[in-house]
Amino acid sequence: MLAGFALLPATPARAQTDELTAYARARAAEADGASDVAAAGYAFALTKAPGDAVVALRAYRAAIAVGNFALADRAEQVLAKSVDAPLDTALVRFTLALKAGDRVTAAAALGRLKGGPLDFLRPILGAWLAFDSGGDPLGLLGGGKDSALARRYNLETRVLLLIALRRSDEAMPDLMAMLRGGATEDLRINAALMLAQTGERDKAKSLLDGDRMAGLRRLLGKGPKPGAAVGTARLFLSLAADLSQEDAPSTIAILLTRTALLLDPADDRARLYLAEALSKSGMDRLALDTLAQVRRDSPFARGAATGRIAALRRAGRLPEAIALAKTQAEGRGSTTADAQGYGDLLAADNQFGAAAAAYAASMALPGPGDWTIPYRRGIALDRAGRWDEALPLLRRAVELAPREAEALNTLGTAMVEHGVNLEEAMLLLERASRLKPDDAAITDSLAWALYRRGDIAGALPLLERAAADDPGGSLVNEHLGDAYWRLGRRYEARYAWRAAAIYADAGAATRIAGKLANGLTAAN
Repeated sequence: MLAGFALLPATPARAQTDELTAYARARAAEADGASDVAAAGYAFALTKAPGDAVVALRAYRAAIAVGNFALADRAEQVLAKSVDAPLDTALVRFTLALKAGDRVTAAAALGRLKGGPLDFLRPILGAWLAFDSGGDPLGLLGGGKDSALARRYNLETRVLLLIALRRSDEAMPDLMAMLRGGATEDLRINAALMLAQTGERDKAKSLLDGDRMAGLRRLLGKGPKPGAAVGTARLFLSLAADLSQEDAPSTIAILLTRTALLLDPADDRARLYLAEALSKSGMDRLALDTLAQVRRDSPFARGAATGRIAALRRAGRLPEAIALAKTQAEGRGSTTADAQGYGDLLAADNQFGAAAAAYAASMALPGPGDWTIPYRRGIALDRAGRWDEALPLLRRAVELAPREAEALNTLGTAMVEHGVNLEEAMLLLERASRLKPDDAAITDSLAWALYRRGDIAGALPLLERAAADDPGGSLVNEHLGDAYWRLGRRYEARYAWRAAAIYADAGAATRIAGKLANGLTAAN
């Protein structure tokens, strides 16, 4: 029973039942991705059990997801009294205080970060507070003893602070060095926007040069003035961008983008990252609603369309995703990435011939071309039954990327399956294995090439190693079972095939069932 409800002995039974029912319904709605319904349910439960930390935590997460900062404020005040309060509640308290102009509370919230994993944010956010109050912000930033992560964000913040302080001549060398060193486009945009706000439009335009940045140049001179609010929003957005590289759901990414939007509601970049984080967390409707808020004339409208395609795919709405991707790939201003994304969706839907055509179209569109385009087109053609067309493309991918284990492995494996030049296939697979010796799929491919050449005894130790590295792998376990059977180890063969059957797709499951019933025959 929830702690808060246990403290309500005088509450009428019907009221207690309503409260528990609201909480249960909120939990169910949350599990179903209906965050707005969940937030309303938790808000009701928190009203009836205002000191319950369990309810408060649920209410807090749901409130952040939907952007209900009034509820988040209530829930955070409960959680702040608990020794187990999530560390990110301090960021929410800091943001709410900053939004309200309460720098004393904002500074106190930063103190709650001390010693934790978010401690590296304290000097950066403190520096922006100092900027607002007319102090020395640069002196508060960390030094050389900080972690690599802290040094990177300290350096980015120093550049933006120098621009805000109208000392851009000091900022530009470090900024250009970071951009040449692979810094994100977000840093380029943040610096350009801040330069324009401080009256240096020429420098701002130089950062956004070229057709690709034309839409962004329309933003110059717009948006909030430099200060703690915009500095915090940009910092949180940069953190969210880093987290977006991971496929796993991230509550902190949702929080960072929601708070960034609270401080700068006009920033559509934050909407793109927020929608992605919501989508990865299973909040499909909320993600799509967020993307719908990006105006058609926004410089980030194309990014919103791309985000919508990805969100629809994650939501299992593949036909809708394909239709939208087709429109984007064939529309005005389409790029290589658009056509490649369309091809990826068609391939995911087993439309391999159409996917190959989309990849072919991508080669004629503007955008960076690399080995992945002939690689993906070659795979699609092979799966469409057009091996003669696929082979030169897969070879081309290897020529363009001779140290890409994935390209080497795919070409070598395909040649083995088609019985084409097994000696060359072995060399390709051996090269792939040297590049990635711990990759179970590559080890399996190399072993299978030995098997197909008749060296089953040589293949077996490799197959056993691959199965140990990937015990749930369906294909590797099937191959291992085949090798055991050929060596007369029938019991072990069936054990391996049973393991292969657990995660096998429909086609493989039928094939493996036949092996379990009849052993290896000419038919399988």
